[in-house]
Amino acid sequence: MTVKKSALACSICGSRNYSKKVNSAGRTERLEVKKFCKYCNQHTIHRETK
Repeated sequence: MTVKKSALACSICGSRNYSKKVNSAGRTERLEVKKFCKYCNQHTIHRETK
């Protein structure tokens, strides 16, 4: 089992606000989570970056 740390970037402004440990074994798509962006001041979709 491979666990890596990846950053979550806001889909609106592109800022990397959150980091999360994810299991990368057998995954093909990127993680998408609805989180609060302090720069946009609203809840937006945050996508996993490399």
